[in-house]
Amino acid sequence: MKIGYRTVKTAVGTGLSLAIAQWLGLQFYSSAAVITILCIKTTKKKSYQTAWERVLACVLGLVLAILVFELLGYHAWGLTILMLLLIPLCVKLKATDGITTATVVILHLYILKEVSLPIVINEGLLIVIGIGMAVLANMHMPSSEKKLKEIQQQIEANFKAILRELAAYLRDKDQQWDGKEITETAQLLKEAKALALRDIENVAPYDCAYYYRYFEMRERQFEILERIAPSVSSLDHCCQESLIVGEFLDRLAGAVHPGNTASHYLEELEQISRRFKESALPQTLEEFETRAAVYHFIGEMKRYLKIKRDLWIKQKQKEETKKNKFNWKKAGCL
Repeated sequence: MKIGYRTVKTAVGTGLSLAIAQWLGLQFYSSAAVITILCIKTTKKKSYQTAWERVLACVLGLVLAILVFELLGYHAWGLTILMLLLIPLCVKLKATDGITTATVVILHLYILKEVSLPIVINEGLLIVIGIGMAVLANMHMPSSEKKLKEIQQQIEANFKAILRELAAYLRDKDQQWDGKEITETAQLLKEAKALALRDIENVAPYDCAYYYRYFEMRERQFEILERIAPSVSSLDHCCQESLIVGEFLDRLAGAVHPGNTASHYLEELEQISRRFKESALPQTLEEFETRAAVYHFIGEMKRYLKIKRDLWIKQKQKEETKKNKFNWKKAGCL
């Protein structure tokens, strides 16, 4: 059995909410603990959003409960009418997460069968304690940077393996490869993007947005790798073009890392493309098909490298903008 950080926060926050509400002598003090459990979410952003929705729904629920119960009486059909009013209003105000909490407050009034200032204050304190403790518990969220870096390294290792396997296939078509890196990479990219997105809602948006953009870039590159695999398999491993392509893939595999090497390899691809254009025209159908597959491969690899180059350029521009903004602020101009 594994106890995670969120579980610990939920347990501690629930206990503290219950203890505070009980110490204050509030009626239905256990409801404060329930509200805390409902409000603790996976990210700060979701926690704050949920807190706001619950406060809004509870206030709305209290107002409607006072009006409906005092006018129509404390009856089950009165509660039915109240819910028919509350739920559409919460949906309209985009506070659907607060319907459950508001219902708890409404049922307290229904059980007590009266409305007074002390009762309203009691319910308000339950809401403040329950939601406030949840917000405090979610103030600290652990960064996933270490995990993101590990996934980044694993994805890059898989990219290297895929490129080298494709290069090996061009040199020797008898090479056996089960393609497990492709399946593994697809799953890692999905996990990494979800984790990076969660971190954006928790920690410094600028730092974590880099990882999200990075994994988006790798995802687009991965789609290209999946596309070029069939075209590589159609190349004749005995021809000069295939050997050149294989050598290029080997060199490219050694340069898979977060840094910017795309411009260098784009230039190398241009040189390879010019070299093929200057070579003799294909004489047979097989040579023609091989040449066509080579040009298709070069076009796809250009797209592969431009995706990485564009990310690096954007990242540099963002860093420069952030640096300039800091300098202007330091100089007292902002």
